This record gives sequence, C-alpha cells and structure tokens, in this order.
Amino acid sequence: MKLVGALVARFRIAAGLTQRQLADLACAQPETIASIEQGRRALLLPLARQLDALLDTKGALETAVENMPEVDLIPAWAEEYMDLERTALALSWFENQVLPGLLQTENYARAVFRTDVPALSEEEISQRVAARIERREVLLRSEPPTASFIFSEAILVDRLGGDDVHSETLRHLLLCSEISGVTIQVMPLGRQTHAGLSGPFILVETPEHQRLGYTETQRGSQLISCPDEVSILERKYAMLRTQALNPEDTKSLLERLLGES
Repeated sequence: MKLVGALVARFRIAAGLTQRQLADLACAQPETIASIEQGRRALLLPLARQLDALLDTKGALETAVENMPEVDLIPAWAEEYMDLERTALALSWFENQVLPGLLQTENYARAVFRTDVPALSEEEISQRVAARIERREVLLRSEPPTASFIFSEAILVDRLGGDDVHSETLRHLLLCSEISGVTIQVMPLGRQTHAGLSGPFILVETPEHQRLGYTETQRGSQLISCPDEVSILERKYAMLRTQALNPEDTKSLLERLLGES
C-alpha cells in the first residue's frame, strides 16, 4: 500500500497537480487521495484505472493494484464499500440474517466472528471486532448520514453470544434509534408479502449525489452502479419500508423483547 501510494504521489506531482486538484478531477475526496498516498488506505481498482487515465500513466497503477498481496483483515471486496460508507450522505440497509454492522455491539460482533468457518484466532477476532466497532463512528459524525435500517425479527429471536449479549443488543438498538438521522424498522415474522426475499443489500448516496447499491455473498460482493439496477433496489427498499413495523412500533417490540429477556 505504501509503494502504490508513493507511486500515486509521484505521478500526481509530475502532472503538476495538488491532492485537491486530483481529487476534484477524480470526483473523490481530498482525504481519500491523501490517505492513499500515505499508505493508510488501499487504492481500489476502479480509482486506479481512473487515475491512470487522468495522469496518463499507461496502466501502471492498475497493474500495481492487481498484483498487490491480499490483506486478510478487511477483504478487498469489502474495502470499496467501506470507503463509500465513511462519507455517505445516506445509507439504506436491509438485513435478514445478522444485524447491520453499524448497529452491532462489541460483544455481538465478537459472537458473529466466532461463528466463522474456518475458525479465526482470538487475535484475528479482536482485530475484526475493533475494525467493525470503529465503523460505528459514521453515525456520530458532525454531519452524520441519513441512515435507515430494516432487519428481520428473526435476528432478534436468535441469541448470538447468549442471553446477556442479547439483552445488551436490545438496549443498544433502543439507544441507536434515538440517534439523529437514524431510523430502525423490524420486519416482523409471519408477513404474507416480503420484498427482500432475494437477500440483504445496502443503498448508498455519495457526497456527489451518486446512488449505488451493494450486495454481499458468502465469499464476495458486488458494487452496483447501473442506474436501472439501483432503481430496482430502491423500489424494493421502498416496499420493505411499508411492510416492516414503523419506527414507533419497532421501539415497542424492542422494549417488549427486552422485558422478556
């Protein structure tokens, strides 16, 4: 990452551009360019190709990124989404198996990572938990995103980590529901119609007002930029919001489950 970052800096300077000027040309944030040049953030393939075109570097950055060793802490296929999440204007998130990462407590996240197959070491679990908890700061930015979360009641029925973790999670969700700009809705069990049967997905609006979709599979992911495909996900999410409990009823459900736990 440091080597690739140093190449970006050298090519940028040779082109007579500041970090801000290059960021503006690439429709990126100046902080993103700075972090890449300092080796603190991976240069992702789409941006590498864009910079090659802007800096006339004959595919050098694309080749470098394609031959970088894999980093196991944060899979490369998830890094691009996390980059978008950090600066998003709006997030709309549907889950049906596990709580959205931004709503997880430390103990819940630890329980999730302990179910990984093959098993992770305690050191790996601690690293991944720390990375996940750090992401929650997105909701507490000075200018936080508008964040909507819909998840299945089945997730609340499960007791990952045991009864104490379950109770802690319910309390945490109630606290999250009070954060400015955050909306939480539960999709109750027993619905006769359901717009999310194809699986979980996330919608992102970037600072440039670009709308993107993101989906994950067992061992990979897809960032969706085609307007027609994003429109389909947006329509699904709109339907899910009408099918799920409204925020007030969701709070009542969380309080009831907390009383029963």
